[in-house]
Amino acid sequence: MVTDDYRAKVYGAVDFLKEQTDFRPEIVIVLGTGLGGLASAVEVECAFAYEDIPGFPRSTVKSHVGQLIFGWIK
Repeated sequence: MVTDDYRAKVYGAVDFLKEQTDFRPEIVIVLGTGLGGLASAVEVECAFAYEDIPGFPRSTVKSHVGQLIFGWIK
């Protein structure tokens, strides 16, 4: 069940990101532990630290960069 609080956090993050960049992704790839190396293959348009995005959780694993990256993979 999606709560109003969760929905508010999601829309808050979306609004923040829309204010920061005009980049609109067509595909989203969520990487987990061990797959962060794929991020090095991205031609980065812009990147945001999770801690700067309202409502986003902070990365708590030392090996995780904790960034939302917008860009292209060729």
